[in-house]
Amino acid sequence: MQVNQSGAKYSAIVGIGERIKKLSAETGEKYLLLNRGVNSVCNIDLSQVVKEIDFNSTKMQVYPSSQGLQELREAINATYFENIANDSNIYITAGGMSGLDLIFQTLNVEKIYLPSYFWGSYMNVMKIRNIKEDFYDSFSELTTNIENLKNSAVVICDPNNPIGGKYSDEKLLSLIKLLNDNGVVIIYDSPYRRIFFETDNFYAKLLTFPELIIVDSFSKSVGLSGQRIGFVHSVNQDFNHELGIRLMYATNGINAFSQILIQKLLTSVAGKKAVTDFKTETCDGIRKNIEYLKSKKLLATEFYHETEPKGIFVIVNKSEQELLEKKIASVSLSFFTRKYKATAEKYARICVSVPHNEFVEFMSRF
Repeated sequence: MQVNQSGAKYSAIVGIGERIKKLSAETGEKYLLLNRGVNSVCNIDLSQVVKEIDFNSTKMQVYPSSQGLQELREAINATYFENIANDSNIYITAGGMSGLDLIFQTLNVEKIYLPSYFWGSYMNVMKIRNIKEDFYDSFSELTTNIENLKNSAVVICDPNNPIGGKYSDEKLLSLIKLLNDNGVVIIYDSPYRRIFFETDNFYAKLLTFPELIIVDSFSKSVGLSGQRIGFVHSVNQDFNHELGIRLMYATNGINAFSQILIQKLLTSVAGKKAVTDFKTETCDGIRKNIEYLKSKKLLATEFYHETEPKGIFVIVNKSEQELLEKKIASVSLSFFTRKYKATAEKYARICVSVPHNEFVEFMSRF
């Protein structure tokens, strides 16, 4: 059998997780799993929300619209865009990664620029789609390099994965406007933002940029990574037309239950309460954990000169091996860069969205 070899690789994070499971089984010792990108301060409580779902409804049991349920797109418009977007510009996807893959394969650009420290899946999806990559160190570098960005796209992930740095909204809007006005495509990937913002008009401010594509998911913001659901938004109709065709033939519609569940979380009284409670407890745990790292001088502050450590990940000034010796699972920062691998080996990315008492129990070993 002849096979098209993409050259992409399985995630190193999956391999680390398997290694930790094996070590835990062999030693019988508990490990703190900070290698994963899952909010685990608490679970979202869906017990009251599922009571509102009619599992015998036609919407549940037939093929959903390939673009997504109208009710969900309306709920996203109201929640994310202050009800001033056009629902027809919103496309429901099978999570953020699926959305990114569809975006990458739809765009006709010479290359895509990634942050120097980037989520590895960007690179692997681009490799599968035969898209060239380049890198930028900072917003300032993009600003001064604007002429060289023509016929390219720029990925902005904020708060960033793996660093967890959050730029001010003013800097974000200023850069997006500059790129847009110079004909540079912007892929704004922000699955972590809405964890920290209960109400937020930032997305509404993005509706005036025809070169901007928004990709988001509900994996982090409502703690439902298992449902594999997200959305893409753009006001560019040429892009939307082709994206819609590719979405239809890639999925034939996204799981109806996950769509109805998210719609209830965004609109019903019980759903809104479940989301608020989840975000409140999650944000409190994340904040406490980051403050604890600062107090212990474990936070690698050199990565946060222009940003604030805000996301579910941060970088610590310990290596993956040093953390493992304390029974803490992490991912070496070297997995997230091509430019600075040697330097990055001294650091590790950890997830700070875990219960504070467990976090202190293990981190106090340093």
